[in-house]
Amino acid sequence: MPINEKQLLQILPNAGRKAGVFVPGLNATMGKYAIVTRLRMAAFLAQIGHESGQLQYVRELGNDKYLSKYDTGRLAQRLGNTPEADGDGQLYRGRGLIQVTGRSNYEACSEALFGDSRLLNTPELLEHPVYASMSAGWFWQKEGLNSLADKGDLLAITKRINGGTNGLEDRKAIYVRALEVLQ
Repeated sequence: MPINEKQLLQILPNAGRKAGVFVPGLNATMGKYAIVTRLRMAAFLAQIGHESGQLQYVRELGNDKYLSKYDTGRLAQRLGNTPEADGDGQLYRGRGLIQVTGRSNYEACSEALFGDSRLLNTPELLEHPVYASMSAGWFWQKEGLNSLADKGDLLAITKRINGGTNGLEDRKAIYVRALEVLQ
């Protein structure tokens, strides 16, 4: 069941004009990754809605100092970035509707979406609405989130995406709206 612009705006009222821009990519993504039931769609839209500020941001916000946490140290290593202070933190900052972050994730996402490593050279592709959507679908599938969505387990989904419960109330509010709209 595809979503239309009017429905998306009811679910994400702050999306404004971005709703129409994202509808084709979201529908293609949800179809490709079997996010096609009411529960799955509501959970997916709740998560991407929160993570992207209701489709306003497809690139992680933060200055050089903030993003340096991805450049060196344990977190950088875990993300597959080089150990040197060489700008990997900026280059492989979070992008897409679920914020793909780090060289290893960009490489895995690139292989899944394109069958090559093009995102390592052009990470900004994940800022394009279609690829921002598809990368979110890739992550959703990789993490097995459809099964959690089938159970209505928004808390577990949030923890897998966020690593914690940041924004849980907002995610719940979007989820409730989505369930109402997607009847």
